[in-house]
Amino acid sequence: MALPIRDQLKYWGFVALVIIVVLWFMGDVLLPFVLGSAVAYFLDPIADRLERLGLSRALATAVITVVMLMIFVLVALLVIPTLVEQTARLVEIAPELARNLSDFLTQRFPSILEEGSTLRSSIQSLGSMVQERGGQLLETALSSAAGLINIIMLFVIVPVVAVYMLLDWDRMIANLDALLPRDHAPMIRRLAGDIDRTLASFIRGMGTVCLILGTYYALALMLVGLQFGLVVGFIAGLVTFIPYLGALIGGALAIGLALFQFWGDWLSIGLVGGIFVIGQVVEGNLLTPKLVGNSVGLHPVWLILALSVFGTLFGFVGMLVAVPMAAAFGVIARFAVDQYQESLLYRGTDPTKPLPAQDQE
Repeated sequence: MALPIRDQLKYWGFVALVIIVVLWFMGDVLLPFVLGSAVAYFLDPIADRLERLGLSRALATAVITVVMLMIFVLVALLVIPTLVEQTARLVEIAPELARNLSDFLTQRFPSILEEGSTLRSSIQSLGSMVQERGGQLLETALSSAAGLINIIMLFVIVPVVAVYMLLDWDRMIANLDALLPRDHAPMIRRLAGDIDRTLASFIRGMGTVCLILGTYYALALMLVGLQFGLVVGFIAGLVTFIPYLGALIGGALAIGLALFQFWGDWLSIGLVGGIFVIGQVVEGNLLTPKLVGNSVGLHPVWLILALSVFGTLFGFVGMLVAVPMAAAFGVIARFAVDQYQESLLYRGTDPTKPLPAQDQE
């Protein structure tokens, strides 16, 4: 005999409460494990494909680990030092950029930026604040012993967790499936499959899109001679998962820097703008349709809300789990709507009443 619905809600509510409390109090501790699990989830299809080619799970995991380790070493040697250097320089010259912007606007629009005006003071104080706060942040991150230890532990623990999770991924899924309540197992499997497809389309697809676009923006901007091209490309690629935001932020930053660096050289400024136009055309017509698909079910507003709420409640770990939780909530919400539309509460007891147009199709 199945448990009454009231008792089931009580038990599952308690489980949800425990998960929330654990995330609240142990977010920093769980960060390497969340990142490691995300990496394993991202790489699991590659391991499955290698298994279909005849490799064992252990050998497939070893091959992936060696390849990823080589990529990480190359990135650490070639990209990270330049990225840190350009970020530090950008923070350092922020007041000068603010003064140049103020002088430019004063020359072109003298009535807007009069001496002592609020807008002029705001621009100058913004540059000083970026230098001060950015310098403090970099200094704290690089000089704090605890911060260095945490960063080192992150780079050590995350790969180890990812390797073990990737090695045992299929076994863990099978064990979780065996623990499902028998009465609800088919429905849970159906919902889990929908969530997995949504996550696979969004996280794996958008992760690949972000990587491709970030690399393209960084290389293209550096080729045209933009001083901070690597930083701009990294920022633009990082936020590409929110539609239009990556191109908007990266494009505004790149064109703003290009105006100061190439003022009068309109060809170079046009090339910088053209880089982002081409990136958006390729993303919208090729990368996103091929790698993500058109029916992921995660609306940009829903994503921004999830990132804001989970980030505020649980910090950086909350932002990491925001997208999976948003996908899960979206699938469950659509399932609840379908159940409601099939219920007597929605249809009523009179079979002669016409259904809405979307139900008749």
